[in-house]
Amino acid sequence: MTVSIALFTQDLRLHDNPVLHAAAAAADQVVPLFVLDPAVEAAGFAAPNRQAFLANCLADLDDGLCRRGSRLVVRHGDPADQAARVAAEAGADTVHVAAGVSAFAHRREARLRELLGDRLRVHDASLTVVPPGDVTPAGKDHYAVFTPYHRAWQQAPRRKVLAAPRALHTPDDVRSERLPTADGTSPALPPGGESEARRHWKRWDPDAYAELHDALAEDGTSRLSPYLHFGCLSANELAARATAHGGEGAEAFVRQLAWRDFHHQVLAARPAVAHQDYRSRHDRWHHDEAEAEAEAWRQGRTGYPIVDAGLRQLLHEGWMHNRARLLTASFLAKSLYLDWRIGARHFLSLLVDGDVANNQLNWQWVAGTGTDTRPNRLLNPLRQALRYDPDGAYVRRWVPELAHLPGPAVHQPWREDAPDYPAPIVDPDSLGARFRHARALD
Repeated sequence: MTVSIALFTQDLRLHDNPVLHAAAAAADQVVPLFVLDPAVEAAGFAAPNRQAFLANCLADLDDGLCRRGSRLVVRHGDPADQAARVAAEAGADTVHVAAGVSAFAHRREARLRELLGDRLRVHDASLTVVPPGDVTPAGKDHYAVFTPYHRAWQQAPRRKVLAAPRALHTPDDVRSERLPTADGTSPALPPGGESEARRHWKRWDPDAYAELHDALAEDGTSRLSPYLHFGCLSANELAARATAHGGEGAEAFVRQLAWRDFHHQVLAARPAVAHQDYRSRHDRWHHDEAEAEAEAWRQGRTGYPIVDAGLRQLLHEGWMHNRARLLTASFLAKSLYLDWRIGARHFLSLLVDGDVANNQLNWQWVAGTGTDTRPNRLLNPLRQALRYDPDGAYVRRWVPELAHLPGPAVHQPWREDAPDYPAPIVDPDSLGARFRHARALD
């Protein structure tokens, strides 16, 4: 009997999984393996919300495998060491893993190759629609601007969507540790796992997405980002199904998948942008009262209701509406002119979908140190509030001390009777003044 190992990382699913598909095709028996890596916690990336979601994902994956005659083998330690150890125990000929884009993933792959040699099989079309590096401009290793990348991305070949295996056979004598359990920080976390992801996807109607995805009070976004981050859903399958569905909403959704791929190919080519400016503007970030202002921002107590609503949604759900992410990030980096890394760390401490590529590069896009072709753009929170929450319903949902203020009046409580709400942390007439002065724009 031949044996292979499917080493799961950020691809915790049975459907459209090249790693699992290839492992099953390569051998009579498959060991589905997940390694709980203490280095994730040591690096500060094991946020409680994501750990709780991960525990759900692994339990659901194990259940799906059991229904196919298999089971999930869980180990704790260095992924390469554990994969090599399991390969020796099971007599495995090959170990299959998805290619990652972060510096962490690159180090893991290098260590796997060091221990396994030519027994390692790396699959580069598992986590994105188009693998990083498959489309590049002439003479360069990645696209730095989204629009030309998107044009090339749309023409790139796609692999076919793979069915989930009907049956899998796993050696009985391979030891497994217990599945992890964890509690999140946020009280209203979404449930994790492929089963819930596919149920949610089937319930979601993409037809209204183009019109509603920026409307803060509407639940018009897909809310699929946590499932994409953990690989409970395949980006390739989502793109294929949405394209087949057709329509303006589906096209807008696929464009967001292209943005996700864009950020992954930037990080793959420039791993340092996880903590360094992609394009330095030589910013001297504001320091006076910086920690007090940052803490008010983190707690949703800035005095700007649309900003505070987004941050309170994050605290409660471990997720935030995409438009609110832009507004809260712009307020920190542009209105307060605080280092974008402060905000990026806070997001990663709570977001269930906390992804290094998307989080760090979206923060840099907003801060004007990333790939944005208009690095000095300012998002005025008042104008944005009136445009994307015109009736104030989103604010009243998340800032209950302002629920008595009618309609758009809720966006400017300093003009109303709101004794339980803080005064604006920065004067409404001076929004962006720090940023414009620092970048010599005034």
